[in-house]
Amino acid sequence: MQLKVPPVFVFLVAAVLLVIGAMLLPVGAIAFPGQTLLAAITALTGLGIGVPPVRKFRSRQTTVNPMNPENATSLVTSGIYRFSRNPMYLGLMLILLGLALYIGSLTALVILPGFIWYMTELQIKPEEERLSEIFGIDYLDYRARVRRWI
Repeated sequence: MQLKVPPVFVFLVAAVLLVIGAMLLPVGAIAFPGQTLLAAITALTGLGIGVPPVRKFRSRQTTVNPMNPENATSLVTSGIYRFSRNPMYLGLMLILLGLALYIGSLTALVILPGFIWYMTELQIKPEEERLSEIFGIDYLDYRARVRRWI
């Protein structure tokens, strides 16, 4: 199952589960002043964190496709990659958090940790193995310096 499901599909499934959970469990709904604004800021922050790395990968002419990490031609460690090894996934998680805040569903307490677990175990760790093989000590040094998520 590792690296078999595109991360964007996993993100979409998690988003759908958040919405369905809110509809099926309206008792678990929360509302607070500024909720919509906080949700928008969180989701926009996710976009701001997740989109620039795509451009950076393209400018370095390396693959953006996480399904085939063996096609990586360049190790990107600058910009946001100084703080997170996986800003694209971090961005997706923040967009999900923004959605969860917007709909006010407590199902986020299950869906968001599930998304993080899934991405870490079935996407990121296999990617890390392959990148270690491709970039060797350079990637291992980078991995030792920079956290997986934040």
